Amino acid sequence: MLNGGNKETNDRVPPGQTLTEGFPVLHYGSVPYYHDMSKWDLKIFGLVEEELTFTFDEFMALPRREFKNDIHCVTTWSKLDNVWEGVSVATLMEKVKLKPEAKYVMFHAEHGWTTNLPIEDFLLDTTFLGIKHNGEPLTPEHGYPVRTVVPHLYFWKSAKWLRGIEFMEKDKPGFWERNGYHMYGDPWKEQRYDFD
Repeated sequence: MLNGGNKETNDRVPPGQTLTEGFPVLHYGSVPYYHDMSKWDLKIFGLVEEELTFTFDEFMALPRREFKNDIHCVTTWSKLDNVWEGVSVATLMEKVKLKPEAKYVMFHAEHGWTTNLPIEDFLLDTTFLGIKHNGEPLTPEHGYPVRTVVPHLYFWKSAKWLRGIEFMEKDKPGFWERNGYHMYGDPWKEQRYDFD
């Protein structure tokens, strides 16, 4: 059993993972710090009938709800029983009309960081845009002001510092995928790297 956990807990922890009580910080490059939120926006673009841009105030005014999940990092840690506050993808998509050929999503974050996702995974009711974690606003290190949360995949797919959501017809690799990470990243299949 993992860390002396019980069977129910172990059923929630994918192969090769170790439980943590903390919330490790892992990223490439520097952490963006925002001092003037009037300069922050979120763009929705690509294969949509009309591109949208949310200002910080417009995004923060969207209806929010609570989400509970477990998260699993490709670097082998898992954190159970996370409580988030965020905007559901369904709420966001009420404002977006997709073109029928849209099959994939690319998340665009600060510093040119990107990661890809099939549209089916983006549209799941478990995927959301997180604003708070365990009752507190996200810290800059964890993606303030908004990060994507895709809990059924390794956590690099949950892009921090989100600035854009692009809808695409064909899949293409994001930053980590171009650097050897798996195109999909299912923790239960240990899809860590492109040869997994």
